[in-house]
Amino acid sequence: MAAIPLETAEVTRGTVIYRGVRSPYLSSGDRQAEEAVVFIHGNPGSSEDWRDLVGQVGAFARALAPDMPGYGQADKPEDFNYTVEGYACHLDGILHHLGVRRAHLVLHDFGGPWGLAWAAQHPARLGSVILINIGIMPGYRWHSLARIWRTPLLGELFQATTTRFAFGLLLKRSNPRSLPKAMVDRMYRDLDWGTKRAVLRLYRATHNPGQMAEALGPLFRQLDVPALVIWGAADPYVPVCYAERQREFFPRARIVILEQSGHWPFADDPEAVAGALIPFLLKHLTT
Repeated sequence: MAAIPLETAEVTRGTVIYRGVRSPYLSSGDRQAEEAVVFIHGNPGSSEDWRDLVGQVGAFARALAPDMPGYGQADKPEDFNYTVEGYACHLDGILHHLGVRRAHLVLHDFGGPWGLAWAAQHPARLGSVILINIGIMPGYRWHSLARIWRTPLLGELFQATTTRFAFGLLLKRSNPRSLPKAMVDRMYRDLDWGTKRAVLRLYRATHNPGQMAEALGPLFRQLDVPALVIWGAADPYVPVCYAERQREFFPRARIVILEQSGHWPFADDPEAVAGALIPFLLKHLTT
């Protein structure tokens, strides 16, 4: 196994505007490199989820992490296309603007469908994929919280009445280990009405998440790109049984199960995640 670089590169913040929608992003490493490691957050989340890993990867490669529309400090316009296809299109605009011709995707939560949809449209530009508590999941059914968000009026009521205390309890349920307080505070600060609206529209537009297996599974099986799957075993939203199933679609995938982690293993066990992610990238980066 390759040695993990001990140094951490400087992390800076920039902004991309694509079709009038502003996406701030974190950046580290060689800004001119056409090959980059691209971190895509999920729901709820932002580029800040990845700050430490962006700095670590920036020590040996170009690393980027955008705020996707509706999340973090990105614009949250009412008329954005809050669908998997809409986010994949926006991601393509970000990568084009930043000159990324080859991407190694690090995907978490809804970042999985967004990133995989982009990769399916641009397979020649995909270097590798790292899936963190997400993947192609045949037969997957929405968790209870998603069903609330998908229900008209009930979803709006839930969003309108979620307090900081209740939000913290929800995240605690998602992780046997406590998430860093600063992370929970940041996520709640970002949870303004624009984000709450984005969540409702995204989930209501995503009717059958398991259907992606039928649509994208054969393509990725044929591509056989290098893949790393990292999964917190105690995730209440996306069952760990789907970790091993990723080999149906990514035949060469390496599977890492973190028994004491939940939905955010990069936050509750950052050393273990970096210990798997960094050697994988060092092996598969071409520059």
